[in-house]
Amino acid sequence: MSKIILVSNRLSVSARRTNEGFSYNPSVGGLATGLSSFFSRSDSLWVGWSGLADDTLTPEERDEVAGTLRTEHKSVAVSLSSLDLDTFYYGFCNKAIWPLFHYFPTYVDYDPALWAAYERVNKKFFEELRQVIEPGDFVWVHDYQLMLLPGMIREEFPNTRIGFFLHIPFPSYELFRLLPWRNDILNGLLGSDLIGFHTYDYARHFLSSVRRLLGMDNNLGTIQGPNRMTKVDVFPMGIDYEKYAASSSLPEVQKEIERIRQSARGRRIIFSVDRLDYSKGIPNRIQAFHRFLERYPDYHGKVELIMIVAPSRTEVESYKELKRELDELVSTINGTYGTIDWTPILYFYRTFPFEQLTAIYRVAEVLLVTPVRDGMNLIAKEYVAARSDYQGTVVLSETAGAAREMSESLIVNPSDMDGIAEAIRTALELSPEEQEQNNRRIHRRLSRYDVQFWAHDFMDKLELAGENRASLQNRRLRGEKRKELVERYQVAKKRLLFLNYDGTLVRLGSEQTEGKPDLELLSTIERLALDSRNEVVIVSSRSREELSSWLGHLNVGLVAGYGVWIRLRDGDWELVEQLNNDWMDDIRPILERYADRTPGSRLEEWEYSLAWSYRKAEPELGAVRVSELRDALLSLTGNLNLAVIEGHNILEVKNSDIHKGRAAMRWLHSGDWDYVLAIGDDWTDEELFSVLPPDSWSIKVGVDLSRAHWFLKNEKQVRELLHELV
Repeated sequence: MSKIILVSNRLSVSARRTNEGFSYNPSVGGLATGLSSFFSRSDSLWVGWSGLADDTLTPEERDEVAGTLRTEHKSVAVSLSSLDLDTFYYGFCNKAIWPLFHYFPTYVDYDPALWAAYERVNKKFFEELRQVIEPGDFVWVHDYQLMLLPGMIREEFPNTRIGFFLHIPFPSYELFRLLPWRNDILNGLLGSDLIGFHTYDYARHFLSSVRRLLGMDNNLGTIQGPNRMTKVDVFPMGIDYEKYAASSSLPEVQKEIERIRQSARGRRIIFSVDRLDYSKGIPNRIQAFHRFLERYPDYHGKVELIMIVAPSRTEVESYKELKRELDELVSTINGTYGTIDWTPILYFYRTFPFEQLTAIYRVAEVLLVTPVRDGMNLIAKEYVAARSDYQGTVVLSETAGAAREMSESLIVNPSDMDGIAEAIRTALELSPEEQEQNNRRIHRRLSRYDVQFWAHDFMDKLELAGENRASLQNRRLRGEKRKELVERYQVAKKRLLFLNYDGTLVRLGSEQTEGKPDLELLSTIERLALDSRNEVVIVSSRSREELSSWLGHLNVGLVAGYGVWIRLRDGDWELVEQLNNDWMDDIRPILERYADRTPGSRLEEWEYSLAWSYRKAEPELGAVRVSELRDALLSLTGNLNLAVIEGHNILEVKNSDIHKGRAAMRWLHSGDWDYVLAIGDDWTDEELFSVLPPDSWSIKVGVDLSRAHWFLKNEKQVRELLHELV
């Protein structure tokens, strides 16, 4: 039976050294809770770091910890040394990925040594995974520390269903492109069957980066690249709704609520809780509260801000500076406005247990959640869920992922101190009826899409994405089917072989002048052609002059210009049909105008077709322009015998009756073939595949939707197959 393998930087259980030995404590937080229903399965596993640096343990202790985690907690420990932690986690993860993905590029350290550590640790995770992955398993990888891992898994376990979820924002292309190792990260992530993000914005940024940097388009969120299909979707992470909704009934929470109310002495509580981090916008929040006190003196002595800041990365200098800034801001406000019996800000630099935290949620009338950038921010959801009385208001940053789901909150710009100050006043003056109306709507959403639903939703989509990929992967030409192809070739007496040129026999270049055949390829084609049982036809979009120059000396048939020209063995070039190209004078100025308007695009012209190529244009601009151009051309060519065909970064206009399939019919009808093979790589080869006899061998280069029966990965595999035939 297939199992689910969960992979994250930290395990769901943390090991600690004590005077009595080692203790193992469950991790707290939304991720461990959300995945608990999968992890409770007897055959599931969790792979991650134990919490103990490998070089602080003796070999015996290391074995003890690993054994206990495996047998008692279904966890596989990845050994990380102190150096790994310094260069991988505190290094590349938190000095490069974290600031860049949270829109703080000036904080990024582009040290190649840190990147090398990131690669090294991702490989360590893979080495542990390869020991436990079995056929049919699901692997769900979590977060920015392990973005290379899906690609590593896919390389060695191509049939494994792999999911990845990013718990932080994915930045815009303009920021992501700053990272020197950007393509490595994208290719690592694209090893997944399914990639999940909190919001559509993050998914859109990712798709844009894939398109701009790797040249891979997507169709409704499905990226179709060479030999891969990856679904990108949005899964806004929920919380353990029932836990927070029921918290106020706990006796210890009730006692804490009463204690806080007595301490407040009738003052209205505003609440802020965050981890110490520059992405949380805490200084701006404090300054906005300062602005509120300046503008609305009537609230002096009547409100207090309870501010909890959980220590984080205390050894990092930028975090030390942030802590000093917060201390000074709080001191300034309390010194300016405080009185003997009133302290405007109650500031706590420590963590609070669940009971105390939910008690403050229950009594706070306003929650301030104003990060500069945040992946989701579950604090806002926890606060609303804990208010089973449907009271209270969230002042929420528009750049937090939660803002997409909690539009009933007061949405603010985190850099607009005046706006936040005004939102605080508005929140304090909302009537109980307005608060209840807003919160009931949010409650309904939070209760339906809780953290368990989030996890099951992702896994359901992963299973579907894996099935779609598997249906294509099963059509790879390998094993018994490849053996059958070769054996049938060997016994056949009259064979017809259609071989596309660019992208099939040679690597597809960005320019039409590239792609000259090498000696090895020429030798292979010649050996195929010298077999008296073979009729070899090279099919190409190139001009007849190029094909004659490169391949004309071989005893093969040639098809040029997508099927406009054909040349039989030892024959002359001839038109498939006498064509009129007078229409080109009317269409050419339109394509030239779009080439002038779109930097990076150009007009490509052949004898009987015109094309607008935008391979080097900005992808978004190219997508807009090609849509406009296609509509314009369709309206002009509606009454003409012309086809407007959209390919990979190209829009072509040609006679609708001329295509590779029609050219191929010349050979198909010329003999009684007992073996037909056709290999091609792009959309123009689909017409060729469509005219082949039912028992033919049709092969598409690259895993993609196609009429072809089988797939090969790339032109290298095509050459290997042809070598096997000869």
